[in-house]
Amino acid sequence: MDSAALQKYLLRLFERHDVELEADEDGWLATDGDFPVVHAQWHEGAAGEPGRLDIDIVLSEERCIEESFAGHGTSKDACMNALHAFEQSAFHPLLAACWYVTDDRKMTITAWEFGVRTWDVFIGPFALHGVDITDMEVLEQVPAAIKAALEREGLTPELHWLRLMYRRTAEGEARCEVLLDNEPWATGTLALTALAWPKNGGYSAHGFMLLDMRDY
Repeated sequence: MDSAALQKYLLRLFERHDVELEADEDGWLATDGDFPVVHAQWHEGAAGEPGRLDIDIVLSEERCIEESFAGHGTSKDACMNALHAFEQSAFHPLLAACWYVTDDRKMTITAWEFGVRTWDVFIGPFALHGVDITDMEVLEQVPAAIKAALEREGLTPELHWLRLMYRRTAEGEARCEVLLDNEPWATGTLALTALAWPKNGGYSAHGFMLLDMRDY
């Protein structure tokens, strides 16, 4: 899927949720001529490998949310697969935190207190891919594990985002990664790795959450 087609798809997606973005000829989508600004790019996978959809949400001249989604299948089907993963796991938390459009049917909304600060937390459902993977009880433990790890982090009073990924091959090789504000976060990765992930079959789980400091 080329840049123009991606731009049109995202325009319609945001419009369906009452967010009107302005498109430019370079593939960027702006909010009333200002931030946040959205951009998407699709990368075809090599033979037999999934493609990759990159979504950037530019918050300011200094900060940009960078998210990527694997697309399984071929050609346009693979890109649509990645777009659906984006819509499932990250789109609604992003709408809530960046455009203040909230749908609690599409995500978990809660509040966490770290010291004297209270954070509104928007947690998207995990995007799952794999054989016979429809639900995993371990996912219910993820928010508490991440919260405990963040309590020691000393977050700055601004919007923060986390990308969570756990992948297990059919041969039993596991890989886990947590990014905090686009950067590898060792404490979060250790917390996620320590959970009791299923050991049967090959699968992947991709999650996304945002924390926004509450104003009083």
